Amino acid sequence: MKPNRNESGRRVARAEDALFEAILSLEDVDECRNFFKDLCTPAELQALVDRWQVVEYLEQGLPYRKIHDITGVSVTTIGRVARFLTDGFGGYQAALERLHHS
Repeated sequence: MKPNRNESGRRVARAEDALFEAILSLEDVDECRNFFKDLCTPAELQALVDRWQVVEYLEQGLPYRKIHDITGVSVTTIGRVARFLTDGFGGYQAALERLHHS
């Protein structure tokens, strides 16, 4: 019997929660780095690093083309990051605020 959508959605949500709890359990940058190096391929990790760099450059007010020139990240990806920075789920903003207040 095939699981229904609600069961599947709940299973995915529980799996996401487990991943995020594991991340929250890490105690320092070195543990986090090692976890992500185990979890991600080098290309996946680089994509995450690139996106976070883009967030920081956007916060500095740099134009897309300049960010592309510095990072090599495509203008399309920069635009996507910018869109989520302003109209996303608030994750980028929460991280930025905490980093600026620490």
